[in-house]
Amino acid sequence: MPLALDARRFLPDDGYAGTLVARVWRPDVRGPSVVVLRADGVYDISAEFPTVSTLLDQPQPARSAQQAGGERLGSLEQILANSDESVRDAAKPFFLAPCDLQVVKAAGVTFATSLVERLIEEQADGDPAKAVEVRARVVAQIGTDLAALKPGSEQAMALKKLLQEQGLWSQYLEVGIGPDAEVFSKAPVLSSVGTGADIGIRADSSWNNPEPEVVLAVDSRSRIVGATLGNDVNLRDLEGRSALLLSKAKDNNASCAIGPFIRLFDATFGLADVCREKVDLRVDGPEGFVLEGLNSMEFISRAPQDIVDQATAAHQYPDGFMLFLGTLFAPTQDRDQPGGGFTHKVGDRVSIRSARLGELCNRVTHSESAAPWTFGLRAFVSNLAARGLLAKGAL
Repeated sequence: MPLALDARRFLPDDGYAGTLVARVWRPDVRGPSVVVLRADGVYDISAEFPTVSTLLDQPQPARSAQQAGGERLGSLEQILANSDESVRDAAKPFFLAPCDLQVVKAAGVTFATSLVERLIEEQADGDPAKAVEVRARVVAQIGTDLAALKPGSEQAMALKKLLQEQGLWSQYLEVGIGPDAEVFSKAPVLSSVGTGADIGIRADSSWNNPEPEVVLAVDSRSRIVGATLGNDVNLRDLEGRSALLLSKAKDNNASCAIGPFIRLFDATFGLADVCREKVDLRVDGPEGFVLEGLNSMEFISRAPQDIVDQATAAHQYPDGFMLFLGTLFAPTQDRDQPGGGFTHKVGDRVSIRSARLGELCNRVTHSESAAPWTFGLRAFVSNLAARGLLAKGAL
């Protein structure tokens, strides 16, 4: 079934009031273009900013995007309708993930509820059938109200000591209430998919779920310059078996969705708004099942700036990076049988939306059968060169 992408839901509640930048695949030039979304259409500004990374590194990215001229590629409605992978006309433009040269990083266990669920995954050895019993035991021991506990504080360290004495300490609690955030590499450069594309789960995973998150856009100087939405697909069975399987659980073909656009910081939107954002999730299954959830940024345990600071304390990102901030959402609703919990089915429609960042919408498939990722860095640079976009000598 088509995803029925809706331009009104794609846009923020305030429409075109903010500075919205994205990427579009242009079949006529066989490559991607940086675009600005305006009330009268989608404008290609690649002649001035060949990459999103270049744009975000400007002293004032939002002003640069607003002042850029550009070539009109069509209306938002036209390009969005063609972004649904199931009905796409390959001869027409469609939206991509809005990042390009940026490394894609993710922070884990940044919310109290998520922290408890990660601990349950570990205690259950990745087996959803054991999760109900384990959940009751863990909650009885440590409770679920950890939101007021500041990671790394004296109170947190006292709780850590107590839990260690009771034999309940785990790597998830270490990064959840300890001083060091969990920040890992989610996806290779250019491998993320955009709105309308299929999103992948491994065929050998039997316990998995979407993770609706706010994603920061960070430039090469570690400035947070904008935000977007993301789906950091989670394979709970694989990660639950061992934290050392994190890369196998997280980095698979089409397993990272970002979009639909980056909203740059300007007079209408800033970091304070990010910290207040509420992200709604809805999963519509092919059998009629519906799952709804919420990720509210006001309950995050670590400040977004603190996570960025930790990510850059001993590492540089000369092309900038995208940073998933983690999620409050951890589904416990049964889908097929009592006590079985939730897991995806092929064909699930996943909608992630917030008032200021629009809607990211994808359909679930297996990573093994998703469209292969073939447009890497060599192809990207070669395409930009062939289009004359490297004439000024800088990306």
